[in-house]
Amino acid sequence: MKKSKLFLGLGALALVGCLLVAADHIDAPSTMGTTADIADFYAFEPTEGSDNTVFAVDLQSNVLPDLAYGTFDENVLLEINIDTNNDLVEDVVIQAIPRDGKMYFFGPVAPSETGLNGTIMVDAPLGSVDISAETAIVETTANGVSLFAGPRQDAFFFDFFQFNEVIGGTAPLGFKPAGDPNSTDDDDETAVDTFDGANTMAIVIELPNSLLGTTTGQNALGLEVYKTWVTTNVKQ
Repeated sequence: MKKSKLFLGLGALALVGCLLVAADHIDAPSTMGTTADIADFYAFEPTEGSDNTVFAVDLQSNVLPDLAYGTFDENVLLEINIDTNNDLVEDVVIQAIPRDGKMYFFGPVAPSETGLNGTIMVDAPLGSVDISAETAIVETTANGVSLFAGPRQDAFFFDFFQFNEVIGGTAPLGFKPAGDPNSTDDDDETAVDTFDGANTMAIVIELPNSLLGTTTGQNALGLEVYKTWVTTNVKQ
């Protein structure tokens, strides 16, 4: 099988099962402020009874609202790793890497090697889509796979600066979160969403489960799920 240059692992974020969310914002010094820094990872069925799975990855970019959109790094390979036999080792991978204004996808396919390092599985092209700017562009392939790549509103709701004050012991004593039934107009502070208006660089894939294969993985409720995590790798 044809393979590209080796990509070495930089970041990872795990998610066990569908209908769950994992988040990890701006706390990886080696990747912070770049699209190698993974912010959010989502996996879910788009509608009840659907035979599709949606994977959505938000890559960290400029997070504060007054900063400009970021861009995807052509030296960073994104891998969605999928465990189908419950051993927490990837059996199938989906890869995405940008080139000249487009995001190219490969897989789902068994990886040539497991772990943090990887190579582009160029013999298993999945499709490509123009990287969106202000207007969202979605490409749907002949086998029912929908693809998106571009800036999106940060889905994370968090009062980052108030959190730092609480951790540092400097938060006003009268502080109550917005929406607290005990909050009054006389309270010193109300919570604000620091990330309101901020953007991440998002990659979204919806594909039929038939392309992922069967799974024996189970979640805490005993339901069969794909156990999945995402990694970013830099070219060496």
